[in-house]
Amino acid sequence: MIRSMTGFGTASRSLDGARYVVELRSLNSKYFKALIRMPDELQGLEAEVEPELARRLTRGSVVVTVRFSDTSANAAAEINANALSRYLEQLRAVSGDGQPIDVALLLSLPGVLVTGSGEELLERARPVLKSLVAEACDRVLAMRTREGATLHDELHRHCRSIAGRLETIARRAPEVVTQYRTRLRERIDGLLADAGTSLREEDLIREVAVYAERSDITEEVTRLQGHLEQFAEIIDKEDGLPAGRTLDFLSQEMLREANTIASKCLDVRISREIVEVKGDIDRIKEQVQNVE
Repeated sequence: MIRSMTGFGTASRSLDGARYVVELRSLNSKYFKALIRMPDELQGLEAEVEPELARRLTRGSVVVTVRFSDTSANAAAEINANALSRYLEQLRAVSGDGQPIDVALLLSLPGVLVTGSGEELLERARPVLKSLVAEACDRVLAMRTREGATLHDELHRHCRSIAGRLETIARRAPEVVTQYRTRLRERIDGLLADAGTSLREEDLIREVAVYAERSDITEEVTRLQGHLEQFAEIIDKEDGLPAGRTLDFLSQEMLREANTIASKCLDVRISREIVEVKGDIDRIKEQVQNVE
């Protein structure tokens, strides 16, 4: 079954006092592209997130937002006792033992507060983030599948409409040549009546044959019907493979055949039907832009 390219998924987890949230949005795009927004503390994991996204979401513009907060003891910076003692010695030597010391200023001095290793944070966050990205992708794919089912039904409806109109066109096409023959004979007989002559049958047959060949749309109708059958087969497939580009190509080919039919056959009834066919194809082209 085809899938849409639009979807939303979120996943969150609290672990050892740290809170992780992954939010994923996907929109239409001709190719896959990802925009990943990570907090500074987790920037080192950005390169590991995109391959996972590309593996699960093969097409679409994907925006990933990761939020992180840590209220555990791991978030606290450690006081460098040696550096602090050295600063105190220097301050007392300059100002004397009795002078008050601004603790906040003291803690802001270089080297007094030491944050934990960034690698340790990344090691703790890596498995959690990987799991949450997979969970968010699952939810996006579930939404894409639901929307894909709606697209599937709409595309089938337009295909059935086109197929029905093509049957009408195919039945009407032979009548067009017959009517042309009748009108041509009546027109020429009327013109030649005053001259006392008549149209030779072989001349009429030759002229009708030229018109029939010039206006023959059998090949175009057959090709358009073949495109419809292939289109229906693709949207019914259960392999889960992306089909949007193929469907887009087929819709362009269908429109090309419809335009050729419109230009070759100028019958009013067929023209009306082909206008409706082109309208259905245009709606198909719009909808397949959202198919993965």
